[in-house]
Amino acid sequence: MFTGIIETIGTVKSLHEEGTNLHIEVTASFTQELKIDQSVAHNGVCLTVVSLKGNDYKVTAIKETLDKTTLSSLINGSNLNLERGMRLGDRLDGHIVQGHVDQTATCTSVKEENGSWRFTFKYDSSLGNVTIEKGSITINGVSLTVVDSGKDFFSVAIIPYTYEHTTFSSLKEGHKINLEFDVIGKYVARLTQLSS
Repeated sequence: MFTGIIETIGTVKSLHEEGTNLHIEVTASFTQELKIDQSVAHNGVCLTVVSLKGNDYKVTAIKETLDKTTLSSLINGSNLNLERGMRLGDRLDGHIVQGHVDQTATCTSVKEENGSWRFTFKYDSSLGNVTIEKGSITINGVSLTVVDSGKDFFSVAIIPYTYEHTTFSSLKEGHKINLEFDVIGKYVARLTQLSS
């Protein structure tokens, strides 16, 4: 379980394919505090630490994860939004984030708005996911509030701190991102489907 509050930006040190799996070696400032078997969200994708060495750790993404997220497009030197799992008793400063990406989306617009930025994203609405204005959304692991919401698009406003301390500063029009929709909204949508 995560909060969507990014702790640090990590860097992909190496990538190694083994069968349909992808082993990802990451350099991060908190590596020395990690333990094997610990969960870390990488651009919103929950992966398990499998090895540690100095300031580097390794995780493995399976085919299912690679097919449903943007992790298959990583290259050496790619930056990742990183968050360790929340501890029971901590404040929930973002919202409840599972680290289970629902689908990807494409950035269709980036507009600077006198000290903040508005990012707009388009997604495949046929998968049944929805956003609502003032609702929660997780983009590449970052907990955000929806500003505008349409059938297959939504916008978020990014403050300078978030822009500077996450990978939003390098996100451009046409880039693909990972989306996790609000878990409460997903349950309500599913219950509504079952009752109709």
